[in-house]
Formats: sequence, structure tokens, C-alpha cells
Amino acid sequence: MGNNRKGQSGAVRFVPACKAVLLCTLLGGSCVGYVVQKNKIFELGQQIGVRQVRLERLKKENQVLAEHLATLRLPRRLAERARELNLGLAAPQPSQMLWITELLPAEAPSATNVQFHYVQSSLKP
Repeated sequence: MGNNRKGQSGAVRFVPACKAVLLCTLLGGSCVGYVVQKNKIFELGQQIGVRQVRLERLKKENQVLAEHLATLRLPRRLAERARELNLGLAAPQPSQMLWITELLPAEAPSATNVQFHYVQSSLKP
């Protein structure tokens, strides 16, 4: 005769139910993990976009500041600023200049042929 279910123990009937619950839990957990990962990818993409916009803005600002610095470093602008601040600066006299000529390695003099020219400056520290 056929198997009678009444004669089976409760543990035998419980195993298929455990398998079904375990399979549903794994499947549900995988789906939740997938959604969480997709949400995190979306948030990171948003952060990247915001930071790229900020980077472009900072690059433009840096370029403007570099151009402004280049303008401030112009000799004409420096002389104008020195006049504004009344620093009393003037161009050096020819006697205050020291000219150094650079020799090529093939033309380098020996230690006995070296001549030094010293010009005393009238500027006082």
C-alpha cells in the first residue's frame, strides 16, 4: 500500500518547508542587496557629478588668479606699485652693476686665469 503521511514524523514534513523558507530568504536577500548596491552607485554618481562641477569651477578660478598674478608680476606694474608705496627705489647706476660672463665648458679658464671684479654698491642695507 501507499505511504501514509500520518505515519511520518514531523521532522520529515518540516524539511521541505525549511528548504522553501531558506530559498526565499536567499532570493529576497539577494534582491535587497542588488537594490542597495544600485542605490549606492546612483549616490556615488551624483557625488562625482557635483565634484566635477566644483573641479571645473576651481580650474577656472585658478586660471583667473594665475592671469592676475602674471599681471602683478609685470615690471611696469611692479614699478608703478613701488611708486605708489613711496619705497624710494630707482634703477641702479652703471657703476653699481656687476656683469658676469658665462664661459662654455671648452672655454673654461684654469684656476690661475680667473679674474674677479668687485663693484662696491652705494646702497646700504
